Amino acid sequence: MLDYKTILTLRYSAGLSGSEIARRIGNASKTGVNDFLRAFERSEHITFPLPEGITNYGIYQLVYGHDPGTNNRSNDYEKPDFRSIHKQMTDRKNMTLVYLWGKYSKQCISEEKKPYQYRQFCDLYARWCEENYETIHLQAVIGQKMEVDFAGKTFDLIDKVTGEASDIVVFVAVLPYSQYIYAEGMVSTKEPQWIEVNNHALSHFGGVPAIVVCDNCKQAVIANKDWIEPDLNKDYAAWAEHNHTAIIPAKVRKPKYKSSVENAVGILEKGIFHDLEEQRYFSLEQFNHDLWKRLERLNKEPFKRKEHSRYYYWEEERHELMPLPSMQYQYMERKTAKVSSDFHIRFDNAYYSVDKAYLHKNVMVGATADTVKIYSMSGTLICEWRRATRKSEWLTNPEHLPKSYKEMSEWNSTYFIRKAMAVGPYTVTVIKEILKSRKLEVQTYRLCLGILNFTKKYSRLALEDCCRLAVENSHISYSFIKNSIAAVAEDLGSSGYNTKLNEERNKGGYLMDPHAGDLSNLLSRSSRLADERRKEAGNE
Repeated sequence: MLDYKTILTLRYSAGLSGSEIARRIGNASKTGVNDFLRAFERSEHITFPLPEGITNYGIYQLVYGHDPGTNNRSNDYEKPDFRSIHKQMTDRKNMTLVYLWGKYSKQCISEEKKPYQYRQFCDLYARWCEENYETIHLQAVIGQKMEVDFAGKTFDLIDKVTGEASDIVVFVAVLPYSQYIYAEGMVSTKEPQWIEVNNHALSHFGGVPAIVVCDNCKQAVIANKDWIEPDLNKDYAAWAEHNHTAIIPAKVRKPKYKSSVENAVGILEKGIFHDLEEQRYFSLEQFNHDLWKRLERLNKEPFKRKEHSRYYYWEEERHELMPLPSMQYQYMERKTAKVSSDFHIRFDNAYYSVDKAYLHKNVMVGATADTVKIYSMSGTLICEWRRATRKSEWLTNPEHLPKSYKEMSEWNSTYFIRKAMAVGPYTVTVIKEILKSRKLEVQTYRLCLGILNFTKKYSRLALEDCCRLAVENSHISYSFIKNSIAAVAEDLGSSGYNTKLNEERNKGGYLMDPHAGDLSNLLSRSSRLADERRKEAGNE
């Protein structure tokens, strides 16, 4: 809970702004402080100066009209008897929360009282269990929860062109009642991809649980200091609202609060992951195909310590899940970009072509997890692309390029070859090979520019020698030049670096003769100066 008394004192006595207060108290965001101050100013039940002896808890009640941790739910709602509900869930075989909520709801209606909706009912029951039965194992309730997390093990995704490896991170979701597992490989764990894999998990399970228990990763939770009122990532909170579910982050460093997904990750890492790490993967689709094939077998394998399989219990559980929304929640990422001389924009480490009419102009990018749309600054849709699935991927529509783009563009093969000729024949060979290395020549221009730009730091001699090594070793690529030119320049000594750059750094400096500091020279100069002084004194 925030220190509301300090916030109000700093605001009304010291006159500090919301951001200044947030920096001063250290455990709150600027948004959180400003939201509270606005709620305080709207409240008709409390003013500053504060009543004597009031606590932070009391301030919260008067400002928000409810107790902390009750999620702004009115006291008009009839509170369920969770102790009785928990006893029935524990003692009675095949008892479900759906049945008990229906019974509670009918009783409230008959007594003309206001019942909680099923999602709120499950949320409150889970919190009650956590607060009252923290030290015992909680029985999994059918259709109540989905637990999600990342596996610790990662895999290599090899780029077919460059040979560079990037990480595949595995997202894991599980329904605790049936222990039915879903997993998916990801090359990016940013918010769009996080939302996407959560959508895929719900689709795979065939419905929406009342509660989603997640780890405290930044894609899901901004802050979770007291667990009662965690600060959720706004996009993940919007995703939950769209799906009519509730997000309850696990307590920090308390794995038992998401024990089912922890167990599922352990099963994958001790079994399926061993098979996958023996393979080499050149596409994410290939990795996920192998993962899902093995996962299907795992879900249908009989349990070792009880009857049936995960799939068998999931067939029962999916009928207790809430229905999927008619449309999946779509995260929209927005950014402004400029169309470069190669008729492409750079977005999220990939390149997308734009019509020639927008050369050197700013455009707006709107991207979901699987689609990239490019708009003019006035909002007109220019083109739409699938989202790139690997770093440095090029997506080019030849119709976006002018017919004579090789001559028209500021960047073209003639331009780069002419620049390379000023360095040396091996550099020319490298540039010519790079220009032929992609389906469309325009996709290589940035690579050529990157190679030639090494002369800003290193000498032309160093770049030419590095290109010679690339040609002789049949490793003609930007990556080879980038990773080897520093060593080549170091072997060449001072001649391996751009002398003009060194001259610029030394502007205004005084260059001394290398022997100027010798002791004999210093004594000789001192004696000469002394003689000159004596002569001047004699003339006076």
